[in-house]
Amino acid sequence: MKLMKEYENDIYRTAYVYTKNEADALDIVQETVFQSYSKVNNLRNPQYFKTWLIKITINSAIDLVRKKKNITHLKPEYTDNLGEDDGNITLSITLRGVIENLNEQEKSIVLLKYYYGYTFKEIADILRVPTSTAKSVLYRSLQKMREDMKEDDVCER
Repeated sequence: MKLMKEYENDIYRTAYVYTKNEADALDIVQETVFQSYSKVNNLRNPQYFKTWLIKITINSAIDLVRKKKNITHLKPEYTDNLGEDDGNITLSITLRGVIENLNEQEKSIVLLKYYYGYTFKEIADILRVPTSTAKSVLYRSLQKMREDMKEDDVCER
């Protein structure tokens, strides 16, 4: 499926943020592909294909993390440059650590908003929460991230 190939990297990156290792992220990619092929008839609006795939990816990743109940520290050698446009490696590693300190819902909302650029309404639809909840969780998450970065002396407010 041509569309699946187009979103393969997005699926992998999303899965990796949750699983923190290459093998599990690849398992999530396979699971997402399998579920999307088997449930493609359930997709009501084809224009939301990417959103639908990301939702499947997030749900699969959360399920896997819950099953494993173990935490693996993020290994920079396996990750793509998440927010590393300026080449500041220390800041990039700190940002990864700060994102890792978020719970699953917070992480999902931050990724959907800033990595994928979804609106609050779209995020609410994807995660099946009220729009006001998506907003409050995002703002709480951003505050938590600011506090973590202050503790690491990375940013000044």
